[in-house]
Amino acid sequence: MKYFKWLISAAVLVSSFPGLANDYEVVDIDSKVLDEQRQYQVLLPEDYFTTSQNYPVIYRLDGAENIPLMKEILGRLKDADAAPDVIIVAVENTDRLRDMYPTVNQDRNGPVGIGGGAKKFLAFIEQELIPDVEERYRTHSTRIISGASAAGVFSLYAMQARPGLFDAYIAYSPAVWWNAGAMVERTEKWLSSEPSVSAYVYMNMGNEGQPMRPYYDELLTSFSTNESPHLNLVVNEYPGVSHGLTSAAGIFNAYQSFFMSKAFPREKVSADMQVIDDYYRRLGEQWGIDPTPPENVVRELGYYFDWQKKPHLAMKLYKHNMSHHPENPDAIAGVAYGYEGQKKLREALTYAKKALAVATEDIPYYDYFVENVERLENKMKGTEKAN
Repeated sequence: MKYFKWLISAAVLVSSFPGLANDYEVVDIDSKVLDEQRQYQVLLPEDYFTTSQNYPVIYRLDGAENIPLMKEILGRLKDADAAPDVIIVAVENTDRLRDMYPTVNQDRNGPVGIGGGAKKFLAFIEQELIPDVEERYRTHSTRIISGASAAGVFSLYAMQARPGLFDAYIAYSPAVWWNAGAMVERTEKWLSSEPSVSAYVYMNMGNEGQPMRPYYDELLTSFSTNESPHLNLVVNEYPGVSHGLTSAAGIFNAYQSFFMSKAFPREKVSADMQVIDDYYRRLGEQWGIDPTPPENVVRELGYYFDWQKKPHLAMKLYKHNMSHHPENPDAIAGVAYGYEGQKKLREALTYAKKALAVATEDIPYYDYFVENVERLENKMKGTEKAN
């Protein structure tokens, strides 16, 4: 029972961020499935009311105490173009242990005779909570469910019981010891059935001992011996971190590993430009935005490979970029830059003039386009005199 008391208190992330109550909307929902009133809190992106955009949704179990740190970390990722704006839905508890565990506990390390309500709670989420959220707010199809300890077990249960309901399943220090490792056994059977629905799975563990650690290690073994091409599994170990802090420790890695970055990875660049288009198509689906490769990102990839003495690959990037942004002066100037690097001044000047023709004087660096044409003209004259 001592372990059980610690488990309940440790799962709550206590934060001291000021002004939280003014940041989110509180929604009550009369659940027919659960036969009780439930409440959830919603944190909307800062620009929600000034755009028409739809947003991915993170369903965070265990209530609004988790919102402040999520807001800060996801905000940093968003500022770095490593994650989109998201809607955070925090689901408050009424009877947490009943709702989060799929089986009734018979293990004397915890409260015997409690649990077994996960099936009904998942039905509430699928049939009532998600439809209510998606009716009230502009949501995108990307959904994430996240929870710690008992709620981490529920995340794993949701993945197995309703594959495809969410795109990502996050389980911070999942309490898989419950009912003598019943979730471990369930997961082993599920993995051996070769699940075919794609999913992202994040799990972590801190300085857990008995009875948690042996069951968690067995769970990891199940994933490693039943590898699935459809599961993207990310696991973190935090040896010096207590059970109650594993969600705080894992938030950055969980979301940074799931969301695709707007910056196309340099190591994935090849002569096949379709790779770039495919990447941004997937990113557009995940973020709910225009899938066109960003002009500045692809152009800067071209600069990088020019500096790496790979001018032909760089030119492919410049031209591919211009194919997506034919009227963008920066994209056209990138082609001019590539030709100049290859000492093809006539072609460079042609594209520099095209860039100037579409540039408008309200661009802060408009003078660059004017001066670039003049510079290339003078450079050509100097070359012709030298010859």
